Amino acid sequence: MQLETLKPILDAFPLFSTMEEKEKFLVLVTALNLRIVSLTKAAEIMDMSQDRFLGLLDAMNIDYSLLDENDIDIERIWENESSI
Repeated sequence: MQLETLKPILDAFPLFSTMEEKEKFLVLVTALNLRIVSLTKAAEIMDMSQDRFLGLLDAMNIDYSLLDENDIDIERIWENESSI
């Protein structure tokens, strides 16, 4: 795929003013979802506080949890046991 085909998508992306910032943010969101990078590192790369970065994700309706899948499963078990 040629990078020129992505340019209209990046141009339409409403956040950040430079292409570099837009590209960096979109790559980091993907890396967070794949658990390749931590929230701390992603915020650092974007030169933001963790709270600001999380607020940005929230404003874009991007779900991000500091919990991993195992933690989520444990919480579900706790919820089910407490409702008995």
